[in-house]
This record gives sequence, structure tokens and C-alpha cells, in this order.
Amino acid sequence: MDWAISAAVIVLAGLINASLQLGIGCLLLLYHSSSQKHIRAKTRSLAGSYVAGIGIMIFVSICTVSFMLLRYYGGALEKIWLLVLVILLAALAFAVWLFYYRWGKGVELWIPKVVARFIDSRARATESNTEAFVLGIMTCFAELPFSLILFVVAGNSILELHAEWQLLAVVLFTLVSMLPLILVRVLVRKGKTITDIQHWRSKHKNFLKILSGAGFLVLGLFILVFYLLN
Repeated sequence: MDWAISAAVIVLAGLINASLQLGIGCLLLLYHSSSQKHIRAKTRSLAGSYVAGIGIMIFVSICTVSFMLLRYYGGALEKIWLLVLVILLAALAFAVWLFYYRWGKGVELWIPKVVARFIDSRARATESNTEAFVLGIMTCFAELPFSLILFVVAGNSILELHAEWQLLAVVLFTLVSMLPLILVRVLVRKGKTITDIQHWRSKHKNFLKILSGAGFLVLGLFILVFYLLN
């Protein structure tokens, strides 16, 4: 049963990471900018490199966090640190509800305007697959204030699995985190426009906000019940 609990935490952390919107927003911006300058095949190639950059960054991040937990804490965290994680997850839940999205219409996010302008300029100026790949990495870095704790929670659960399952768990977390990006690419290939997808995001902003915040809270409660009170 312990492995099932660890797997559930990993999947839940991945789903919450997937619900964060900076990566999708930047992907849509890249699609929009590239489609005005390049043929469709080039735009698809740039989008693929961007998504690959995010995927590699997530994979490397979760591996790094897991290694640091193993190196400095000898494996899975003690209960006092798990309690700290629960408190931080609850705080992030309220942070998502209160200011992850800026007030007003649209889906403008919390990141400082100088960072937003930099990412916007890089997305518009991206001309090569290497630049798109690096843009994906930078986007992951910008989201770390909300995603880092998810890496820690998932890394802690990964270390509780048998060694032969740990790499598979890392891949699972990475793929689950990338589901919305993969979905956007599929929708674009099926003929959906960037305007359609952006309109859906704007229309369902409150739903996405509630869902993300609730995810942080549920993950904290899950750790509290199965790791601290058990």
C-alpha cells in the first residue's frame, strides 16, 4: 500500500504542476508570433523544441531535488519537514487564489512585469529551435516560486519507492506535468486556433484558479493524513 500512496502523491503533484499556466501562456505566445513569420512546419518545430525544453527542465529539476534530499537528508524527509511542507502548500493554495492571476480580464499572471516583458520579447524573437528550447527552460525557472515545492514533495515520494521504480516515477511526474502542453499541440494540429484556446483560458480563469489552489490544499491534506497522522 505504501507504494500506492507514494505514486498518488507523485501524480497529484504532477497534475498541480500541470495546472500552472505560465508554460502554456508562453507556448501560445510562441505559436502566435511564429505563425506570423514562418510556415506551419517551422512553427511546429519551434513549439516542439519549446515543449522539449520544459520537459528536460522538469526532469532535471526533479532528479536534482531527489538527489539533494538523498544527499543532505539521507532519503525521505522526517515528519518535522513534512509538516513544513504542509504549511507551505496551504500558504501557496491561498497565494494561487489571491494573486496567481492578476485581477481583471484576461489571463495575465503574477510574475513581475519586467520578467513578463523579457519572456514576451524572447518568445517574439525566437527564430531557432535552440532559442525555443532555452525559452522553455527559462519559463520553468520563472515558475519555480510555485512549482519548487511540488518538486520537493514528488522527490520525497520518489525516494520512498524501490530503486528500480524511481526512474519510472521521475518520468511519470514529468509526463503528467507536461499534459496541458501536449494537449495544446494536439489541439493546434487538429485545427484549433490560438485565439480559441486563449479565449477558453480567459473564460475559465476562475475555474483554473480554484482548481490549482485546491490542488495545493489537497496535496497538503494528503501528506498530513497519510504521512503525519498515520
